[in-house]
Amino acid sequence: MPVVLVANPKGGVGKSTLATNIAGYFASRGHAVMLGDIDRQQSSRLWLGLRTPAAREIRSWEASEDGAVVRPPRGTTHAVIDTPAGLHGARLKEVVPMADKVLVPLQPSIFDIYATRDFLDKLLANRHVGKTQVGVVGMRVDGRTLAAERLREFVAGLGVPVLGELRDTQNYVQLAARGLTLYDIAPGRVQRDLEQWEPIRQWLEA
Repeated sequence: MPVVLVANPKGGVGKSTLATNIAGYFASRGHAVMLGDIDRQQSSRLWLGLRTPAAREIRSWEASEDGAVVRPPRGTTHAVIDTPAGLHGARLKEVVPMADKVLVPLQPSIFDIYATRDFLDKLLANRHVGKTQVGVVGMRVDGRTLAAERLREFVAGLGVPVLGELRDTQNYVQLAARGLTLYDIAPGRVQRDLEQWEPIRQWLEA
């Protein structure tokens, strides 16, 4: 069963946006998807509560029990785990071995870049990561800005694949408010965003 972990120690970088849309993509492919949330803020769980019954099913599970991360129940074919800010140390070492793939969202700000650099160093130093694929996704990126260029220069030396850049758009905000993803509405309404997701989808399916 593929397990995708979305992680970055910096808050507000788009972890829940990434996690919910990955779950939405898997659901659109007909998979039995579960979205777990080990973030105390429970953003993904809140999002699931907003989801209309008419949308493709994405189930929730208690991803954390008495401080320990638990595996999704039987019957699940794909799992996505949303994580809290400040994920490090023993907690990081506990959750990474569960994942087949780790996606690290990164915004084009100097603070996010330096926080993520340290996190990636620790992640890649984790002895369990040898069997886990790690990828980076630029979040809220305006490709015309100096900040975006600085982001590209930074990720060029990471040694991990940069899967794509997602633009800063109200589409994600408006869909999240209804518990929806890009994959729950007519493609023509979000065509540009779906195009940006193409390399991410390919990596998830590889």
